[in-house]
Amino acid sequence: MELREALYTTRAMRRVSDKPIPKDVQARILDAAVRAPSGGNAQNWRFLLVDDPAVKAQLGPIYRDCMDILWSSYYAERIAEAEADAESEDSKQFFRVKKSAQHLADHFEGYPLLLFAFSQHDPSGGSIYPAVWNAMLAARGEGVGSALTSAMLFKINDVLPVLGVPEGEGWHMSACVTFGYPTGKWGVAARTPVEDVSFQNHWGQPLDFKVDGPLFP
Repeated sequence: MELREALYTTRAMRRVSDKPIPKDVQARILDAAVRAPSGGNAQNWRFLLVDDPAVKAQLGPIYRDCMDILWSSYYAERIAEAEADAESEDSKQFFRVKKSAQHLADHFEGYPLLLFAFSQHDPSGGSIYPAVWNAMLAARGEGVGSALTSAMLFKINDVLPVLGVPEGEGWHMSACVTFGYPTGKWGVAARTPVEDVSFQNHWGQPLDFKVDGPLFP
């Protein structure tokens, strides 16, 4: 797969089949992850794959509780605004995203493969997110869809014992990524134009070039 196609079409794919991810595909995903940049080459990361139905069965209810917390706290005001103006395009788009995110929660146990990413003594996640993105790009190259979520941080003390993460060693869970073969189509995600979210040299100063995007295909 050409690099730009992978970059532009690796989007959150939450609607997937229950087809298992072959072990050789899992191996290529993880091997790509560990090739990512690592500050000081410390490689202070750990990657935990979960495909055991019994483990997923324990995590599913926890994840749904976390999403309930997310909707009732961080997104509560946004939900209220969207409900008050339900016919606007912004509100419709928000509800589409919310429905997709809730689909992941409702079907959490059904994802064939989960990846939990941990970094040691780095709660920011800065040391491991390049590796996580490498894994997601590698999955795209294999035709496997992925979606990153950090919602389980709301109940991290319930999650870590299920995964058997040792205490007192400074391991921070930075993300969970779901993997599965998509039931929908790949595509370039619609995004706010570059010019609306980017500055040059100083905050608020416009770019001195124009991006007539998306620039792929």
